[in-house]
Amino acid sequence: MNKYYFILVLGIASLKGYAQTPAPAVTVSPEKEWDISFYGFVRTDYIWDTRKSVMAREYELNLFPLDEVLDANGKDVNAVGQSNFLSVTSRFGVKIKGPSVWGAKTSSVLEGDFYGNVEGSSIGMLRLRQAYVNMDWSKTSLTMGQTWYPQFIPECFPGVANFNTGIMFNPFGWATQVKLKQMLSKQLSVTFAAYKEREYPTAAAGTVATGTQNAASINSALPSLDAQLQYKGKNVLLGLGAEYKSLQPLTVYNNKATTEKVNSSSIFGYAKYSNDKISIKAYGISGGNLNNLVMLGGYTGTVANGIQTYTPVKTSAFWLDLASNGKNIAPGLFFGYTKNSGSNTAATDFPSIYMRGITVSGTGSAATARVVDNVWRASVRVDFKKNKFRISPEIEYTAATWGKADLFGQANSDKKDVGNLRAMVSCVYAF
Repeated sequence: MNKYYFILVLGIASLKGYAQTPAPAVTVSPEKEWDISFYGFVRTDYIWDTRKSVMAREYELNLFPLDEVLDANGKDVNAVGQSNFLSVTSRFGVKIKGPSVWGAKTSSVLEGDFYGNVEGSSIGMLRLRQAYVNMDWSKTSLTMGQTWYPQFIPECFPGVANFNTGIMFNPFGWATQVKLKQMLSKQLSVTFAAYKEREYPTAAAGTVATGTQNAASINSALPSLDAQLQYKGKNVLLGLGAEYKSLQPLTVYNNKATTEKVNSSSIFGYAKYSNDKISIKAYGISGGNLNNLVMLGGYTGTVANGIQTYTPVKTSAFWLDLASNGKNIAPGLFFGYTKNSGSNTAATDFPSIYMRGITVSGTGSAATARVVDNVWRASVRVDFKKNKFRISPEIEYTAATWGKADLFGQANSDKKDVGNLRAMVSCVYAF
């Protein structure tokens, strides 16, 4: 009997002790008020070209092949091969997340590379790519600072290996801006942006010193205005946008004060479908004075009553990119096309056509010019990926049709097709 009584007492005591022992507390780590992370890549490109082209930064960025130019023996001086090895596109950046401000989550990005800003004088020098602050409420976000032009869509751009990123067919570049994005639903958003051109500016007009490369934007009190509607689903991205800009090339012309503007508008649209195996992306844009987007176009100048007035040159472009989403090996195809449709108003003379894709010989009424009518590009690539390392061989062919220019900035006769084959290998180690 005593034995059973002893066992009962021990059982009650142990239950009592268990009941008095508190359950271990679950600790939740507080969210960091500040968080900083670094990113970037080391990149080297090995490039071979079969023809001289309009290029930038030590022939890293190729736009379109140069026109035929014959020497005294009838040989095309531009039909020569070239090559270069470069690492100037290596990049680094920092992402910063900070404490909330007025109920909004805050973050910022500061990013640069060694591509320089001005041809010849800043090769290999540090260049600011992006520097912005983002404030994010539940359905509204506000971005302030330098980031991509609104027409460049980070979720939908060509996946080519070439550093040109589809330039001439896809808008490219950064601008200091203020951008407001409003979610209308979980998938649908509308974005409004106002920006000032910076690194890739509109072509300069006249012979008067402008003081800065983007004087046409600075001279205008009105910033460029952009609006965009975007649908973003699980596998589908769709977008449609429009822009209006009013730039003032000069404040003084022929010793007279002037407020003449070059006013232009553009529309653009894009689509993307992506799953675990494949990505299909497409983009199209049409409008006036797209020079600042590193595309064909610009504007013409007409002198009347001693003052020069301006009319935009219209450009249209589209591209299609097909790519595998393979984890280790990912082939891809790209095709792009762009067309110069000229201005609605004739320029006074050829030196008064301010656009990308024109070469002028002579001065005044004795000048002649040749201009690009259209450009197309096709490329095939393969990305070989392992962890953070990628090697991407690519073959790219770019063709341009040049012709004798009229005063509207169009090629109307004596057309000549030229082409450049670029073979390259891009090696990237990301961190």
